[in-house]
Amino acid sequence: MSTGWSELVRGGNAGRSAVVGGGMVLHAVNTFIVTTILPSVVRDIGGLRYLAWSTVLYIVASLLGGAVASRLLQRLGARNAYRLALGLFAAGSLGCAMAPAMPVLLAGRLVQGLGAGLLSALCFTMVRTLFPARLWPRALSVVSIAWGMATLLGPAVGGVFAQYGAWRAAFWSVAAVTPVLLLLVEFSLPRGLARPPAAPTALPVQTLLLLAGSVLAVSAGSMSADAGWNIAGLVLAIAGFALFARREATATARLFPFGATLPDTPLAATYAAMIMLMAGTTPEIFVPYFLQTLHGLSPLHAGYISALMAVGWTLGSVVISGAAAARARAALTAGPVVLAAGLAGLALLMPRAGMAGIGLLGIAVSLAVLGVGIGMTWPHLGARVFGFTREADREMAGASITMVVMIGGAFGAALGGMVTNLAGLTQPGGSAGASAAAAWLFSLFVATPLLAALAIRRLPAQVRPAAAQ
Repeated sequence: MSTGWSELVRGGNAGRSAVVGGGMVLHAVNTFIVTTILPSVVRDIGGLRYLAWSTVLYIVASLLGGAVASRLLQRLGARNAYRLALGLFAAGSLGCAMAPAMPVLLAGRLVQGLGAGLLSALCFTMVRTLFPARLWPRALSVVSIAWGMATLLGPAVGGVFAQYGAWRAAFWSVAAVTPVLLLLVEFSLPRGLARPPAAPTALPVQTLLLLAGSVLAVSAGSMSADAGWNIAGLVLAIAGFALFARREATATARLFPFGATLPDTPLAATYAAMIMLMAGTTPEIFVPYFLQTLHGLSPLHAGYISALMAVGWTLGSVVISGAAAARARAALTAGPVVLAAGLAGLALLMPRAGMAGIGLLGIAVSLAVLGVGIGMTWPHLGARVFGFTREADREMAGASITMVVMIGGAFGAALGGMVTNLAGLTQPGGSAGASAAAAWLFSLFVATPLLAALAIRRLPAQVRPAAAQ
């Protein structure tokens, strides 16, 4: 039987792929649009000192939404869980659109983040539910493609709204898309999907709050221009995360599948590799600033050169996702090295102010290579999360990928903020500070994909599900 793309995009699978990809497009486009319009929001309704909390609250709320996704599936079923996620997302978006002041907008972002986190977790969870195992890597690539599309569309759409001072229309527009996705869910999800069996334990609220607090600490610390707060947030978060991992390893009620935080399990190695890879991509958030400050590019041009990482991620996923076992293993091994090569290229080229022509081309290629590196690895790691998870925890598996993305991104952003601040991004600042910050940032972050490569080396060649416990 064919396991190519044609099987994924024909018949009933076409609608199911659209549901999986559409949810991620909505979540990701919203992320990039809001990032682009926030300066316009502040100019209109004030609240500059709370600007960073728009992102922090959204991240933490998304983590909470992802954490409860598996239990909502058990209680509500897939169709009702999607209805709830889209309803929360739309309500939060409308609250932001009508916000008269920053506190109201922050409340809207909190609700929007809950819906987005639940929606993102459902996208990953439904891959395992809707598709056979042979299609998991390709179906996970649909999620990567959706994210890549959003990276290209989001800054452009947000830029148009910002240019014309219509930031409220940006929130209205994403709210208006939710009924379209809801109709897609209603018509495409198979009728009679069995609900997963009820969880034998209650939601571990204390463990969840500990994880959310760790992400909150590292996210809040990374928003400060003071290196001391960056370091404090990172240290507090690491301590909190270590305590979380210890509780998760021994608790009866867990947020992650069994074995996720036990050092000697393949599932733990898979998660470690994913966190390191996700952290390795976070220096990309500084690229637009470096391109504008060091190389004189306009915000639009800098944004689209930065988007080449997402293009590479998409291409890497599409080309490698359907690989047979031997090629998949080779892609897993090579991907982190490719990602490290992209970071190394940026470490060499980005700090040199005034790059033009071939120099800028080299930066663009390095960003694309960085994306290809994670793209050729991510779908196969995601498939291994499903494969290494015991059947009793299968709903946790999809939601856990969303939480891993949040954890890796938050820790990577915090570490990046700390490195750039210590290297002089804000003091002395300017071109000299940006050059030093770029050199230190990309050079040090080369280590993250190499650590991921070490974790991947521990994975068995064959995927064997965890034994029932």
